[in-house]
Amino acid sequence: MKRREALSLLGVSALPAQAAAQSPGMPPDEPRALAPANSDTGTLFAEMEKLGRRTAFPESFLSGKWSSYDEFRRAGRRLAFEALGSEPPKVDPRPEIVHRQEFEAYTREKIVFSTAPEFRVPAYLHLPKKRSGRVPAIVDLHSHGGMFLFGKEKVIDFGENHPAMTPYHAANYEGRPTATELARRGYAVITIDAFGFGERRILMDDDHADGWERAKHSLDDVRRLNQKCRAKESTIVKTLAYAGLTWPGIIGWDDIRTVDFLLTRPEIDPARIGCVGVSMGGWRSLVLSGLDDRIAAGCVVGFMSTAKPMMRKHMDTHSFVHFIPRLHDKLDLPDVVALRAPKPLLVQQCSRDGLFPLEGMRESVEKIAQIYEKTGSGSAFLGKFYDERHIFNVEMQNDAFAWFDKWLK
Repeated sequence: MKRREALSLLGVSALPAQAAAQSPGMPPDEPRALAPANSDTGTLFAEMEKLGRRTAFPESFLSGKWSSYDEFRRAGRRLAFEALGSEPPKVDPRPEIVHRQEFEAYTREKIVFSTAPEFRVPAYLHLPKKRSGRVPAIVDLHSHGGMFLFGKEKVIDFGENHPAMTPYHAANYEGRPTATELARRGYAVITIDAFGFGERRILMDDDHADGWERAKHSLDDVRRLNQKCRAKESTIVKTLAYAGLTWPGIIGWDDIRTVDFLLTRPEIDPARIGCVGVSMGGWRSLVLSGLDDRIAAGCVVGFMSTAKPMMRKHMDTHSFVHFIPRLHDKLDLPDVVALRAPKPLLVQQCSRDGLFPLEGMRESVEKIAQIYEKTGSGSAFLGKFYDERHIFNVEMQNDAFAWFDKWLK
């Protein structure tokens, strides 16, 4: 189409060439559509959507490229690990128990251990008291929820919780934090602080006056410091990029190394390890269960969708931590978690979850089911929807715990 015709369709009159050349000052901008795009990226979305159509996830097991599932799994995991970034050198966890509490049904240990040469990671390990032989274990992966000052504490009921945790537990877990409940049901449960959360959160120079001890922070302190941490998410991503690393890669490898630590404990049955998490914890469970065969049963809650439908209106609802560079020109999110087939997988979705498009949530479950069916393991996958907002409520927990009992007990 000629420029004059294009301008006419946009309602712009073309100036004669001579007149345009003689006009003083900056030349006019090129005409472009100004109609609202109803997207998180405004008028740029139309072009980015077209860019996204260049690929239809050519490395998916459903693409027809692979001669066997084992071939797909080897290649898919290699691609996912490459996208996450460099594997840290494997280290001796060198665990240190820094605090122990005894309760009627379980013992709670606060531990620090190494996940990389640079990191000593704080964690809580719950061990059930009633056990004969080795026990099944769950890696309980905490959520985001805009709460940076607390990490592992999000899934634990301490009895006397910080005032900021009471409404958090209510909003995200219907008042029943999962790690404590799983421990009461006879599971060993470990939860760590993800990089950037809890005891691993950002502390700026002018935060020193507030001190390190979170138990002394008021609700106003928590709100103020959370906002400062939230504003530094992009700084974490940029700084790690110059280090040659990614934020999701740091978190993903820490979670894998947490399984390494679990295997050093004589109380744990290495053949019966599961993982669970909601929201960012669901994303972490997606990555851990998809990439680590030692996870015998994986449960992803409140984080599953195909990628393309999310591009229009579901970018600003998510943290930088959920975006793995250069993954989605090869694999979709359902492809990644389905790398665990034929091992058991439960995906729990909330049909009123505003963080994801319903279309993408439904497509993701259908895609996972197709992959499991294609591997001859359809009965090992369960995708279930609940008429709820973004939450891991008691009903959903009970379903998940019964599912863990089936596969791990």
